[in-house]
Amino acid sequence: MNFDSTYLGFMNMALQETQQTTSIPPHVADRFWQATMARDSRADGLFFLAVRSTGIYCRPSCPARRPLRSNVAFYRTRQQAEREGFRPCRRCRPNEISDSTRLVQQASELLRDSSEEGARLSAIAQQLGATTGTLRRAFLRVTGLKPRELAAAFRLARFKALLRSGTPIAEALYETGYGSSSRVYERSDAQLGMTPATYQRGGKGMQISYTTAKSDLGQVLVAATHRGISAVYLGDADTRLVSELRAEYPQAEISQARSGFERWVREILRRAEGKAPARELPLDLQATAFQRRVWQELQRIPRGSTRTYSQVARALGRPRAVRAVARACATNPVSVVVPCHRVVSANGNMAGYRWGVQRKEKLLASERQPAGERNKA
Repeated sequence: MNFDSTYLGFMNMALQETQQTTSIPPHVADRFWQATMARDSRADGLFFLAVRSTGIYCRPSCPARRPLRSNVAFYRTRQQAEREGFRPCRRCRPNEISDSTRLVQQASELLRDSSEEGARLSAIAQQLGATTGTLRRAFLRVTGLKPRELAAAFRLARFKALLRSGTPIAEALYETGYGSSSRVYERSDAQLGMTPATYQRGGKGMQISYTTAKSDLGQVLVAATHRGISAVYLGDADTRLVSELRAEYPQAEISQARSGFERWVREILRRAEGKAPARELPLDLQATAFQRRVWQELQRIPRGSTRTYSQVARALGRPRAVRAVARACATNPVSVVVPCHRVVSANGNMAGYRWGVQRKEKLLASERQPAGERNKA
């Protein structure tokens, strides 16, 4: 199964949520708010927040006092904020985003709008007044992706949106510029988590069982197919967690499990308490090759220890892919099992966590606590 909810995977969210509209979906706005509260500088330039009570828009990392959530609106570009009448903050100067970020933003818009399968990077660079090498380096620096990887993701996002809207597969292939059906079918398992026909049906025919339980980290939802665990969500309310599961596969046969994986749930609850794993857990996850490499590397991090995004990238032999690593962490669908909570910012800050920074801090603290003291708590 493939879940696209993210935190810190801002570019990936843009890929999956791209529509012909400037509106920000509520669940994406929630992730933006988490980045805002964390003052995460890695989000600078990827979105902007505007404060209705002051008429000012800022970078996510702005040092100013955080406004009330109800007073905040989010925009993908500063131009959108300015068109709505907001003026740039004098403290964080969001209108002076670095040249690399601005260049990537402009190129991304051109890639997003391109219907050609082989959009030429040289033509885009020339249109923006930059060299091909400069544009390629800017992409790697800002997103951790190569331009062709981003273009492919944009095209896939458009293809998925058309399938969801009921467009016939052949027409969707034509509209998104795929040269042949084999180009998308050969990668469908990694990128869609199923064939295009199944995805078009909203997961129709898939059988997913789930159960919920109370843990030290709040409510836990565990979902699985007959092959293994596909999702482990953390939250405050069962209904919200179940709705997230149903939103991804609206036509799948999703039902509450009566029995069958109690041992898996007990093991997940054990790990949520910070205890050492007692058994292996079978996983049924669909992911790109890079995501799998990242998740496997996360599982090598000792319990209670942390690594930075840069350290993980270097361990993979991809030192420049820091943002891609962050995105893979953010799209991890099985919290606790794949310990993305063990990855922190270069300065040691908790940075982002899809399920909330407080849960991340609590989980790490539990893992570091001696077993005797944990049992007394």
